[in-house]
Amino acid sequence: MGALNRFVAILVADLRERSRSGRFWLMLGTVAAFTWWCFPPIEAGYMTVSLGAGVRAHYSSAWIGMVLGLMYSTMMSLFGFYLVRGNLVRDFDTRVWQLLVATPMTRRAYLLAKWASHMTVFLLFLIVGLLVGAIAQVWRGEDPHLDLIELVKPALWLSLPALAVTAMFAVLFDLVPWTRRTGGNVLYFFVWITLFTVTFLVLNPEEVAWARTTWLSDPNGLALVLRDLQAHLSVAQPGTVIHGMNIGSSSFEGGAKLFEWTQWTLRPMDLLGRLLWPLLSVLAVMAMSPWLDWAAARTRTAATSAADRPGRRLRWLDALLRPIERFPLGVLVAAELRLVLRQRRRLWWLAIMVLAAIQTFGSLPAIAIACIGAWLISIDVFSRAVLREHEQATGALMYTAAGARSRLLRSRVVVATMMAVVPVVPALVRLSSARPEAATATLLVALSIAIGGLAVGALCRNGRPFELLLVLFAYIGIQGQSTLNAVIDPASTAAQHALLLPALAVLLIGLWPRFTRVR
Repeated sequence: MGALNRFVAILVADLRERSRSGRFWLMLGTVAAFTWWCFPPIEAGYMTVSLGAGVRAHYSSAWIGMVLGLMYSTMMSLFGFYLVRGNLVRDFDTRVWQLLVATPMTRRAYLLAKWASHMTVFLLFLIVGLLVGAIAQVWRGEDPHLDLIELVKPALWLSLPALAVTAMFAVLFDLVPWTRRTGGNVLYFFVWITLFTVTFLVLNPEEVAWARTTWLSDPNGLALVLRDLQAHLSVAQPGTVIHGMNIGSSSFEGGAKLFEWTQWTLRPMDLLGRLLWPLLSVLAVMAMSPWLDWAAARTRTAATSAADRPGRRLRWLDALLRPIERFPLGVLVAAELRLVLRQRRRLWWLAIMVLAAIQTFGSLPAIAIACIGAWLISIDVFSRAVLREHEQATGALMYTAAGARSRLLRSRVVVATMMAVVPVVPALVRLSSARPEAATATLLVALSIAIGGLAVGALCRNGRPFELLLVLFAYIGIQGQSTLNAVIDPASTAAQHALLLPALAVLLIGLWPRFTRVR
């Protein structure tokens, strides 16, 4: 009973800590709005979960639960990671762990409690989604019969295994020191993409014959759903041909094709396959316990002490920045640049040189990808530069000088702009002669990234939202979407950022006085 009480106490304490934040309730409201968007009316011209182009079931309880399960198992398994991670790091940095380790609580129990805390948050969001889904079913009126069991069953069996894996990664990335901040936020996105893609390809019933009968399933359950829906439609509507499944907003032309789906019957072995992922997640969390003390010793205090040591001299940097110091704001800009660049690792400098070479000698698609890579490797500058005083509690000292707030804002804008523009100068030079419109679009993207990182950081008081947005748009940009990829459709890219950039600048200027207020 004592162990159980300690376990529950950690859960309750974590939940109270999260619920005291306004961001938690904002995210809860955002999830509710997102869930409502998942169920558009038939005349909307788009679907969020469909088979092929414009094929879905009537909004029955079973289909509502299926949509919720698929959307939460995919989207929430990505965004949920950034929502829940960090509570282990908070215990390490605030030295709460030193108090907890003195109790009879075991290290495995502590990590399992943290994993369960993440799952509790996910369950709260899922409950909100189920309530909104039930309202959406009644409101749309395509199937007025509300069946709570069929509504809850697919949502639980699809989303909870995927979210269990997400919670496990949240614990793991909090333990490993170099993945606790920006590096981990970027890495997880690619881990999510890899896990999502590889497991589905291995278990895709359209491509792999044994996947049509096996009890194994991918963490998101997509292959399992696709298998059962194909089997259902082959009997209910033999003439309906589907090619894969669309998750996310997908438009279609012509009329929507609806079919009946009132019950999802899972085989007992299928349930075992879904339970396999939570079981593996729990075992992985328990296996991390021998490294808990090692991880707890690598706190932000220790990292700060290491960062306070003399950095790389970079004597050439002093000579390069000396002309800048002659301007009124130049001394502060030069100091900011030295602070940022002297902490860059050798691998960062090597990556910058490689990306510059690709921009100089590569093809147009390679130039676009190299520009995106150059922005990604400096993502921490864009997302966290504005948070330095906020995180280190030095605002009361920094803002005492006359005009310090205004000068600090201008210097941060200049430094962020330089870090976004200078690494893509080779691309700007080449594109200015070959495709001037692409060069203009690339410059506008760089400016939007610089100002956007500062604005989103000041708005959220956290670097993760911007890091997630930039990584997400970088991924779809590499896939050919034009928001960050300026050579695909330069006119569209330039138009988007010409509208976005002034809005971000106004947001940053409006937020800055309140953000820099000393509390």
